[in-house]
Amino acid sequence: MLPLGALAAGFALQPLPTLAQTPAPATAAPATAAASTPAPATVLPTVKVRAGAEEQGKDTLKPSTTRIGKGTQALRDIPQSVTVMTERLIDDRNLDDFKEVLRNTAGVTFQAGETGEEDVRLRGFSLQQAGDIYVDGLRDSSLYERDTFNFDRIEVLKGSASMLFGRGSTGGVVNQVSKQPFGMDQHELSLTVGTGQERRFTGDFNLTTGDDSALRINAMMHKADNWGATVDKKGIAPTFRWGIGTADEFSVGFYHLEYNNRPNYNHPWTLSEVGSGVDSDGNPVTFAHGRIQTVLPAKNYYGLSSDYSKGQVDHLTLGHVHRFGDGSELRTQVRHGQYERDLWVSAIGWNVPRGTVVTADSINDATVLARNPKGRYAKSTITTLQSDYSTQFDALGMRHALIAGVDVVDEDAERNNNFSGSLSGITFPTTTVGTPNDGASVADTRGDPALNTFNSRSIGVYVQDTVSLTSQLKLIGGLRFDHFKAKYHSLESVGFGGTVTPETHFSRSDNLWSPRLGALYQPDDSSSYYVSYGTSYNTAGDTYQYSVGGPSSVDANTPPEKSRNLEIGGKWELFNQRALLGLALFHSEKYNERNTDPDSAATQQLLSGKRHATGVELNLAGRITPAWEVFFNHSWIPLAKIDRSNVEPSTTGTGAQVEGDRPGLTPKHSGSLWSTYRVNSSLRLGGGVNYRGSQNPEGSRQVIAPGFSTLDAMAEYSFTERYSLKLNVSNLTDKQYADTLYRGFYGPGAPRSVQLTLKALLY
Repeated sequence: MLPLGALAAGFALQPLPTLAQTPAPATAAPATAAASTPAPATVLPTVKVRAGAEEQGKDTLKPSTTRIGKGTQALRDIPQSVTVMTERLIDDRNLDDFKEVLRNTAGVTFQAGETGEEDVRLRGFSLQQAGDIYVDGLRDSSLYERDTFNFDRIEVLKGSASMLFGRGSTGGVVNQVSKQPFGMDQHELSLTVGTGQERRFTGDFNLTTGDDSALRINAMMHKADNWGATVDKKGIAPTFRWGIGTADEFSVGFYHLEYNNRPNYNHPWTLSEVGSGVDSDGNPVTFAHGRIQTVLPAKNYYGLSSDYSKGQVDHLTLGHVHRFGDGSELRTQVRHGQYERDLWVSAIGWNVPRGTVVTADSINDATVLARNPKGRYAKSTITTLQSDYSTQFDALGMRHALIAGVDVVDEDAERNNNFSGSLSGITFPTTTVGTPNDGASVADTRGDPALNTFNSRSIGVYVQDTVSLTSQLKLIGGLRFDHFKAKYHSLESVGFGGTVTPETHFSRSDNLWSPRLGALYQPDDSSSYYVSYGTSYNTAGDTYQYSVGGPSSVDANTPPEKSRNLEIGGKWELFNQRALLGLALFHSEKYNERNTDPDSAATQQLLSGKRHATGVELNLAGRITPAWEVFFNHSWIPLAKIDRSNVEPSTTGTGAQVEGDRPGLTPKHSGSLWSTYRVNSSLRLGGGVNYRGSQNPEGSRQVIAPGFSTLDAMAEYSFTERYSLKLNVSNLTDKQYADTLYRGFYGPGAPRSVQLTLKALLY
């Protein structure tokens, strides 16, 4: 009860004195006549000291420490591959959207979901659908359009990590680290204007309120037209922190984000080849296959002016850190949040009968495009309590570094995943290729959505010990237990063709153990070698999976999927410890993937599937010289395969991946390079490339999306220490490519954009 009691009491107590000892009073000198004559006063010039040690990555691409492994650790002490996008990288590349940041991460791909969200994949395994996105170490599972205005950095831990985070984490986890108050007055204002009538303002205000207390407020407003795909969002995030650096440190933070955007939902593709065959009934069919051709300009918006994606996020976080005299630390956080999302958009497709093959040479300005309504409404309330303890001690002749903790999550959600209005007589008008953004709209007469409900309760307890056998060799062992319980209530629904799905109630409960093992060999302060083994699991009910494909007891009857990750690697401090290099060989395997039982498809699924991905991960971040900085990360996955599957190949060779295929959304090569060079004290130049190899959309084995590379450039001129002007050009060559993929359509990559940012630093 210590963390909860201290947290509650802290708001009524005055800040405690710092841990520094009070100096002893000086011995009195003998009284003299000279001593009684005061010396003339001397006024010294004002000295300004800038303290930025608490903000990692503000002025460098190299990360130093992280909390993604629970306790505060150097990256060299984590026996897994970690990629960190610091605030410097986010600012340099003007990455104002969470998914834009992830596009700079090797191994990350995106599935364009049918209801608007992008399902983030890492090494081919789902992150977002498994709830593997965090804010300050607390699960941030709801789907919404995240902005970076309050982030200090974004950390990506790759590989299985259920011992640290519980359910999910097959491919890894992403942790967004919020900006925290620090001990000096400093304010930063930033104004960006750009193509697509973009206007973005951010303010970062830090005010000291006492010797050990400070208030920090981050704010953002962003508007853009983007040739029809509009952006309109705003946010504010105040955080008050007191007792900074003392035995008991407290914080209270509030986060608010709201948006009302009009997304460019998708573009239909054409394929490079046409084939023929017979279907399962022996009827002749014609089908397209081969390479995806992105024939429509990326900036063309074909949706309705009444389309929208609205959302609002509000969460309050209370934090307490108790520092013991022996260096141990107890850190507790409580967060209560409400999340709402409302989507009603046009899915764009060729206006042709089903099964008709559309070729690139048949498309012109008069080609008719269908607009098909897609709608979703979701509302969630999530309360999380997490407490982590870290300490070091000697026992049995060895040094131990222990971390242990508990987390409790209570989540209630209401959802309607198919609130399009198509079943109630609402139809969307067609348009043509030559008339993008035609201004057409449709009145919303859908009424209130009928909502299914999802409730989950989970508790997890973990402990991990790092034992120093010698000053150079360490062994790591950890174990976690999770109890997860969820229930789902779905209302009666009517589908296409009048099919009625009756009202259903079902629930599921699981108890799971997650181990973690590893070894570190650190011969000196500049190098670290490691081997690690970890597991993860995905329950049938995590992140509302009961609702996927329609509520069904099929999901509720299925035990959790499980996976494991084996990794061998090294991390080195280079160039006088100005840069960090990491190299890892990994093998990630899901060894009991859910498959539909071919004999009882309506009542159960089987954990009969298996897939793996084996490859190499490379990370380099920091200064090569005092003037030259580099961020580079690359993922090479030469071996990836579906080892077992109940899916039978279709007679035409189309459909979902089958046994022996490479999994969808798993390119062999992907990565990002960004480099800057300081020409002189005023001018800094930068450039970079993001690239992704060819890949299949999941569920369309006959289709391949070509690989692509996009080039970016930056020039920053500092007039003084306080004022600077920065020019960014993204997708310099205006490359047209398929960024997000789904069977039948793709999300176009962003066209070339130009941004000019004026920044002012006040202190």
